[in-house]
Amino acid sequence: MNWLETSIMTKRGLAKGQPGQSFSITETSQGKYHYVYGPYVEPVLRVDPGAVVSAETHDAMEGRIKTESDSPSAILNFPFLNPQNGPIHVNGAEKGDCLAVHIQKIIPRGPQPVGTTCIMPEFGGLVGTGDTAILNPPLPEIVKKVEVTTERGVVWNEKITLPYQPFIGTIGTSPEIEAISSLVPDYYGGNMDLPDVAPGAVIYLPVHAPGGLLYLGDCHATQGDGEICGFAIEHPTVTTIQIDLIKNWTFRWPRLETEGSIMTIGSARPMEDAARIAYRELVRWMAADYGYDELDAYMLLTQAGKLRVGNMVDPKYTLGASVSKTLLV
Repeated sequence: MNWLETSIMTKRGLAKGQPGQSFSITETSQGKYHYVYGPYVEPVLRVDPGAVVSAETHDAMEGRIKTESDSPSAILNFPFLNPQNGPIHVNGAEKGDCLAVHIQKIIPRGPQPVGTTCIMPEFGGLVGTGDTAILNPPLPEIVKKVEVTTERGVVWNEKITLPYQPFIGTIGTSPEIEAISSLVPDYYGGNMDLPDVAPGAVIYLPVHAPGGLLYLGDCHATQGDGEICGFAIEHPTVTTIQIDLIKNWTFRWPRLETEGSIMTIGSARPMEDAARIAYRELVRWMAADYGYDELDAYMLLTQAGKLRVGNMVDPKYTLGASVSKTLLV
């Protein structure tokens, strides 16, 4: 039996986990990609719960870095990074509901080498930045282009090939009134860069604006915990998701479900506040839906909780706290 048959999406979603009508967002139909999460643009699609959507995503640089001799600091224009597909309006979604998004597959697209990572001045986890100002000179600017395929993986060099472990770096719903940069992770999702948001998983996102207004983009071919230099293996993709709607299920921060675990996601600075958010939300979820006393859940997670670092380079850091489903009895 496929684990999705027992998922929260199937049990509580209006479409009961069943795929509905299929849609495609191409570069042409998307037109302008978005760099802000907000309710002030027209949806690119309006769909019913159950819709299956394939989207042609750009890499985080919208394909502008084409060779290893390119200079990102000269070519890129901050904050115009992390181009987003969408928004997708889900019929019937309203504040107090949640979108359930099952990530079906992520396939590289475009001519090789499609993968890009780089070092940029004053950006990254081990360098001085505008927020962490130091007198040391910035690191040299370096671009690395790599071949990415589903069959072979990520070809780092002649000796090293990393497995293809794709995920959606940036996904979320629209805030109610704010317009927030797609570089920022927060309560609505956004630029979380969490490798668990991968094919097979279901991410649950709170609805704040009519229709939910789902955005997604910034897919990564692989990434270590922390995304330490600031760029994972960024690559353009065709990403396919299935969207369901759960009525009257609301929570503050994004949640994620896999076959073996549930996870809550927090974003903040300093990093320990992101961890606190994630673990607090997990304690409350266990109490609300799985019969735990909050303090018992708190003590149990001290022994059995897992903590995953998404990014430690963005305007806010992202951490995911998880617990095995074997303990949700």
